[in-house]
Amino acid sequence: MSQREWIEKDFYKELGVSSDASTEEIKKAYRKLARDLHPDANPGDAKAEERFKAVSEAHTVLSDPAKRAEYDETRRLFAGGGYGRGGGFTPGGGGGFTQGFDLGDIFGQQAGGADGGLGDLFGGLFNRSGTRTSRPRRGADVEAETTLGFREAARGVTVPLHLTSPSPCTTCHGSGAKPGTSPRVCPICNGSGVVSRNQGAFGFSEPCDECRGTGSIIDDPCVDCHGNGIQNRTRTINVRIPPGIADGQRIRLAGQGEAGLRGAPSGDLYVTVRVSQDKVFGRTGDDLTLALPVSYSELVLGTTVSVPTLEGRVGVKVPPGTADGRTLRVRGRGVPKRGGGAGDLLVTVKVAVPPKLDDDAVAAMRALQEAEKASGFDPRAGWAGA
Repeated sequence: MSQREWIEKDFYKELGVSSDASTEEIKKAYRKLARDLHPDANPGDAKAEERFKAVSEAHTVLSDPAKRAEYDETRRLFAGGGYGRGGGFTPGGGGGFTQGFDLGDIFGQQAGGADGGLGDLFGGLFNRSGTRTSRPRRGADVEAETTLGFREAARGVTVPLHLTSPSPCTTCHGSGAKPGTSPRVCPICNGSGVVSRNQGAFGFSEPCDECRGTGSIIDDPCVDCHGNGIQNRTRTINVRIPPGIADGQRIRLAGQGEAGLRGAPSGDLYVTVRVSQDKVFGRTGDDLTLALPVSYSELVLGTTVSVPTLEGRVGVKVPPGTADGRTLRVRGRGVPKRGGGAGDLLVTVKVAVPPKLDDDAVAAMRALQEAEKASGFDPRAGWAGA
C-alpha cells in the first residue's frame, strides 16, 4: 500500500464511528461489524470478506491508543492540509514547494536511510523504518469471546475455543513456496519491496508491482495456499482462564491471531470473558457477597449457621443481638487474588418473617411483646420519624 493510500484511508468511516469516538464505542462497532461480516457467516461472499479485512485493519489502528494518535496526527498534517485528494502539496505560491520532492523524504525513507523527521513519528503506524527494506506483514489481531459460570471464573478454568481464521499453511509452513523450493529476491526492487515512481513534479514510494511489496518472488507456489503462506482453517485453542477473572476482562494470547503473510509473525488473540450471574453469590472486587436468611429469634439469641463457599462450606457465627442487615466478614473465603491469597466472604443477615403462625407461636410472640414493653425497649427510639 502506498503512502498516499495510507493517508487517505478513513478508518473511522470503515467502522461507522465519529473521529472523537471513545475506545468502547470503537470496540462495540467493530464487534458488530466483525460478527456480521465474518467469513463463517458469509461463506463464498468475496465482498463481505473484503469488508471484514478492512474493518479488522481499521480496528487494529484505532484500538491502539498510540497508533490512533499517530493516525490522527497524520490525517491532520496531510489529509486535511497540504496533502489532499487533489494530488499533493501545491507547488509555488504562499511559500510552497517549487520543485519535485518525494514523500519518502518526509518519512525518512530515502536510500541511505537517514533517521529522524516524521518517519520516526509515524513509523509505528506505517510499519516503516529508516531503511527501505521490506518487512513481512504481521498478521492481524483476532478477538473472541467466551462465557463462564460465576464459580468457574472465580476458581479458574481451561476452556477450548474453536476459531476459523487465517493460519500458517501446514504444507509450506508459511513460506508460500512449494516444499523443497524457496522464494527468490525480487530483481526489480532488490528485495526492498518498494520502488520510487514519479508523477509530474512529485515522487512517491510505492509497493513493487513485481513482488507486490513482499521483496521476494515465488516461482513454484505451494498448491495448497497458492503462494500466500496462509490458509483459512478451523482450529481449537485451549485457553487457560486465571482464577478471579472479572466480567469484561480480556486475555491476550500472543501469536494466536491471524497468520502473517509468507511466514511473517502472527497477530495476537484477545479473548473477552463474560461471566454469568450466580444464584447464591455476588461479587465486589475480590470479595464474595452472600445474603443469609435468619429468624428473629436467631438474631436475638445468636446462632451459628453453615454457609456455602467456593470450596465447600463454613460456619458463620451470628452474635446475640445482631441487627437485621448487618454484614459479617469471613476472611480469606472470597475470590482468589492474582498476587496470592483471596478476598473475604461478606455475609449479610436478613430476617425471614414467617407468613403464618399457629396459636402457640402467636401466644409466645404476644408474651415477648409484653416483655419488651416491660423492659422499656422501644424499637423506634431515636428514630427521625417518631
